[in-house]
Amino acid sequence: MTKSETEEWIKIDLHIHTLDDPKDAVDYSAHQLLERARTLGFRVLAITLHDAVFGRQEVFADAAAMGILLMPAAEMRLQGADVIVLNVTAEEMAELKSFDDLRRLRAQRGDSIFTIAPHPFYHFGGSIGSRLLREIDCFDAIEFCHFHIGLFNPNRRAKRVASRFNKPLIATSDAHRLHAFGRHYTSIPKPSALTVENIFAALRSGPLRLTSPACSLTDLMSAIYFVFLAHPFRVRRKLAASKGQSTGS
Repeated sequence: MTKSETEEWIKIDLHIHTLDDPKDAVDYSAHQLLERARTLGFRVLAITLHDAVFGRQEVFADAAAMGILLMPAAEMRLQGADVIVLNVTAEEMAELKSFDDLRRLRAQRGDSIFTIAPHPFYHFGGSIGSRLLREIDCFDAIEFCHFHIGLFNPNRRAKRVASRFNKPLIATSDAHRLHAFGRHYTSIPKPSALTVENIFAALRSGPLRLTSPACSLTDLMSAIYFVFLAHPFRVRRKLAASKGQSTGS
């Protein structure tokens, strides 16, 4: 039996949204996420709000009490493309407007931050697409997106790019609904201490195990309904409520 077969592995998910998201309409809280994560045995999480760093310190404290490492992170849109940046501050994110800004931040911070190209070849939202090849030096890893079934699997191209540029693939849930969290994740060998530095080192050096089962037909129909009908309606309602509050104040 090899060492990798006998050592303990831990589950991590580095792309998750909660109702704190300023742009998405998500209906579960960070604490509900933590409870589900503890039940399912996750040890490392990143709440990646759109264009904002999750900063509720009581949630970080609760995660630590559960034995979960919660990283400060954000899913930023830079020049029309989404980028996940892990272990950053709100002040650093406020300065990011372009990929050149990201290059400067990476030069300043070195290995103490970690960047992922999320759902790169899915033709919706802020997927970076073929621009990933030009901006590849801005990324530490490429996401293996949770949404794939049969012949529809843009992750195949992501795998080819990851192999070409020697970048790790990282599976995430990109959860916008609580039940979607827990099925798609990455596993790493358990480090000696659960620190950001050790997690990043493990992701960069491997080995990694990806868990990302194909969607069922029920999952597919549910996702289509959520993405194209339910979620846009929620976002419009959220924006309307926000405008109403601003007008009232």
